[in-house]
Amino acid sequence: MSLLVVGSVALDSVETPFGKVEDAVGGSAMYFSASASYYTDVRLVAVVGQDFPQEPVTFLEGRGVDLSGLHRTDGETFRWKGKYGFDLNEAITLDTQLNVFGDFDPVLSEEYRQSDVVFLANIDPTLQLKVLEQVENPRFVAMDTMNLWINTKRDELEKVMSKVDMVVINETEARMFADESNVVVAAQKIRELGPQFVVIKRGEYGALLFTPEDVFFAPAYPLEEVFDPTGAGDTFAGGLMGYLARNEKFGHHEMRLATIVGCVMASFDVEKFSYEALVDLDRDKIFNRFEKFRKLTSFGELSLIDD
Repeated sequence: MSLLVVGSVALDSVETPFGKVEDAVGGSAMYFSASASYYTDVRLVAVVGQDFPQEPVTFLEGRGVDLSGLHRTDGETFRWKGKYGFDLNEAITLDTQLNVFGDFDPVLSEEYRQSDVVFLANIDPTLQLKVLEQVENPRFVAMDTMNLWINTKRDELEKVMSKVDMVVINETEARMFADESNVVVAAQKIRELGPQFVVIKRGEYGALLFTPEDVFFAPAYPLEEVFDPTGAGDTFAGGLMGYLARNEKFGHHEMRLATIVGCVMASFDVEKFSYEALVDLDRDKIFNRFEKFRKLTSFGELSLIDD
């Protein structure tokens, strides 16, 4: 089942307590595509400048990602510079240069318009709406967003949310959007706008899945070494959506498994800078990490002591 992602491809300069990189390849669509490609066919729509390196393009092509929607244009690639303290859940943005991304205007080919599953990565909700207007009869649509759009384009953002099946959003932004300190109430308010499912990303604390039936908690894998959380949320979304597209089912059971798959993929991403940890994955590595997640959350029946 075809999976379309529309988002950013960027060059990131990142510093964490464990090292730093300059002009490392990043962006929501990059991390998403690298992750999802291990499960299904991915179609990527984004824009880069003439300075964007060939190596990540070759990598994605090798993973079978359709890059006919990746446009290289005159100018420089979108750049983001950030820093993390020992609290790796919160990034401090030091500099943002939109460059060619500032003129991003996604126009889908006829083939892309027929995509079965669509993920609207973190871009201007006006552009997300434009993409939705072009896609014909998708079976499942999900979206991400950020605090900038919550503060500046609230009406457009609510309109997008009313048209999708699932919202994927981090915990801080969910609370901000709903104006609620309680994340459960915040998720309920988002669901009231229309999406059937809401996934709250909680960084090193895992993720919460809210469905019409119940709430499901997926933990983050306890790692000994975490180098760079940049892109972990997009990698999570790629695993989640890739699994759903592969299985062609979008029910309660599949959503739970997909959420765990997302956490599995995110756990790999944070172990190295940029998308490096996603390059040499294989079926065995992914399956073994999944089994560790299963053991992490498995427990038996409670045997009560009689009074």
